[in-house]
Amino acid sequence: MNGYELSRNWFDWCFENPEKINPNHTAIYFFAIEHCNRMGWKNKFGFPSQMTMEALGIKKHQTYIKYFRDLVDWGFIILIQESKNQYSANIISLNNAMTKNGKALDKANIKHTAKQTESNGQSNSSIDKQTNNITINKEQEEKINFDIFYNLYDKKVDGKDAKLKWDRLDLQTQQLILSVVPKYIKSTPDKQFRKSPLVYLNKKAWDDEIIIEKEFNKPVQTYKEPISKLL
Repeated sequence: MNGYELSRNWFDWCFENPEKINPNHTAIYFFAIEHCNRMGWKNKFGFPSQMTMEALGIKKHQTYIKYFRDLVDWGFIILIQESKNQYSANIISLNNAMTKNGKALDKANIKHTAKQTESNGQSNSSIDKQTNNITINKEQEEKINFDIFYNLYDKKVDGKDAKLKWDRLDLQTQQLILSVVPKYIKSTPDKQFRKSPLVYLNKKAWDDEIIIEKEFNKPVQTYKEPISKLL
């Protein structure tokens, strides 16, 4: 199991079920992949709801749990133990066996090309040219939709130019960016200090070191002495 296989299966399934998906599904699932990677690809691991919500900018627990349960129902996340509340962790496992053949996008492109060839009555030379284009079309279709990145990044400026830049990136780079963005958002909760999407892509900021000041589960220091003695 690796991140590419999990993301490829996810987008194959999205392609087959466009009426069911929402950018929040993708954001939560990709954050689960990132967290699993950090945990050393453990078979099962804790997935704190509050941490995920803060990283993805989801404000309401009801909203988060709706999309989380969809991923469980669809088989992409296996729920080992449900959390007692939003401040505790679900125990989950990731499952990469959803798609039947893992070739949904490939088959769609080949089928589309075959229909186009038949309807146009192309010559053999034209058919050869069209066959060569299958690879190009496949690469284009496999790339991740810009809206997934834009909604996850959650700073709605420079959308048109950022999309042009995003569409020029290869699939591997797009996947890497989606795995890093939640950590960058966590390090810049105030949007005014967050780079614009275009600057982030142009500067290749996903390669920069990310420093997160806030630490989860860090005990709060308390003082028993009167305040007057501390001054």
